Amino acid sequence: MIETKLPLQSNFRLRLRTLVECAIFRHTILALIAVNAVILGLQTSVRATALIGSELVLIDQIILWIFVGEIILRIIAHGRDFFRDPWGLFDLFVVAIALAPASEEFSVLRALRVLRVLRIISGVPRLRRVVGALLHAVPGIGAIGLLLGLVFYVFAVISTKLFGSEFPQWFGTIGESMYSLFQIMTLESWSMGIVRPVMETFPQAWAFFVPFIIVSSFTVLNLFIAIIVDSLQTLHAGEEERTMEKVENVLDTDINSISQEINALRSEIRELKTYLDK
Repeated sequence: MIETKLPLQSNFRLRLRTLVECAIFRHTILALIAVNAVILGLQTSVRATALIGSELVLIDQIILWIFVGEIILRIIAHGRDFFRDPWGLFDLFVVAIALAPASEEFSVLRALRVLRVLRIISGVPRLRRVVGALLHAVPGIGAIGLLLGLVFYVFAVISTKLFGSEFPQWFGTIGESMYSLFQIMTLESWSMGIVRPVMETFPQAWAFFVPFIIVSSFTVLNLFIAIIVDSLQTLHAGEEERTMEKVENVLDTDINSISQEINALRSEIRELKTYLDK
């Protein structure tokens, strides 16, 4: 009795896995995610909620329970492998947030329902590749961030000593200096807003701000882009290597099977010759 149940369970799980991994099922879920994103946006509009507020809530609840059913089907289909997949855990977390009660204590969690839109990332392979590259680049980005922080600290100390007495609103303390330097780094109103007023009092101040912009905006920030591009190339090369390994394994298997068939044919030919000689 147990032996008959196990094949039935495995066949059911295999069919269910085929269902949840088929293109029609995945595209349907992605379409529902897009529709749900539009509904969540409409719920922020006073005019839309006044006209069709109850309908939007009803559709939102229906889509939410469809997502719950989809997660349950995936858990049944993949078993423990579902909880080993980071994207599966991410989908489970997003849907669990949407199921939080609508009380005042959980109002923040209810506002995070829009995170369901991020499930598009787990459903689109190219987006998953980009996010994977970003996560892979986190150590390098952290090192560059530390370097940028050191640059900010050094220039903040210098600017506070040089310009703090005359411009306390921008360079009165190290914190204010770092914020002003951050504005200068982003090139947001840096010339007419900060640098030129400072240069009216300190004509040689350009010798401080120009090197800072070159170091921070044109050098250090471009290192972020370089790290991310290098991470994308590394992941792409790794995927190509894994694909080539799979192809080589398939070819090795085919070659082994062909060689076995050839050896079997040779043995049959030898047996036939022996029989004919007799």
